[in-house]
Amino acid sequence: MIFIRYENWRTYVKSYPITTLLIIANIVMFIVLMASGGTNGENLFRHGAIWKIEPFNKETWRIAAAMFLHGGFEHLLFNMFALFVFAPPLEQMMGSFKYAVLYVISGLLGNTAALWLSEWGTLAVGASGAIYGIYGAYLFIALFRRQTLDEASRRTLLIILGIGIVQSFVIQGISWSAHLGGLAAGFVVYGVLRLIR
Repeated sequence: MIFIRYENWRTYVKSYPITTLLIIANIVMFIVLMASGGTNGENLFRHGAIWKIEPFNKETWRIAAAMFLHGGFEHLLFNMFALFVFAPPLEQMMGSFKYAVLYVISGLLGNTAALWLSEWGTLAVGASGAIYGIYGAYLFIALFRRQTLDEASRRTLLIILGIGIVQSFVIQGISWSAHLGGLAAGFVVYGVLRLIR
């Protein structure tokens, strides 16, 4: 099972530098939010949340900034747990540079999907699009490179992915468009990156 973490923190940091930096960046931004007014909509917007309302829906820098903002401690905890557990094997398989490219593109395209497909007036933040990009890469692996994943890891991935997609549609406040946009981006980007030597 590749999703069980056995490393101590020092080994984790050395083995998965990009994942470590991403976790730190998200935590630091959460601390910045809390120190500057909390996770209310106004403060989230001030720090880069996507807001689908004229003219702010045209501020494309928000598509990147929103990847590092979270609407509360539970939101941050859930996303960082997913990143901490599921990202390391992919960073190891792809190499840190390609993994970073996949993460960033998935996050950008996931947030772009959230911007264009959500209802007007929606405020959106979170690393979920990028994290679903990681799931999308694993989905590609599970479908086309089955020998790379053991059966337990493949089953775990599909169960988590299935639950996540269902929750994206039934739980209020979750951006299904960012999740599915990130998932599709990760699937395609992984397929392209694996062809590049």
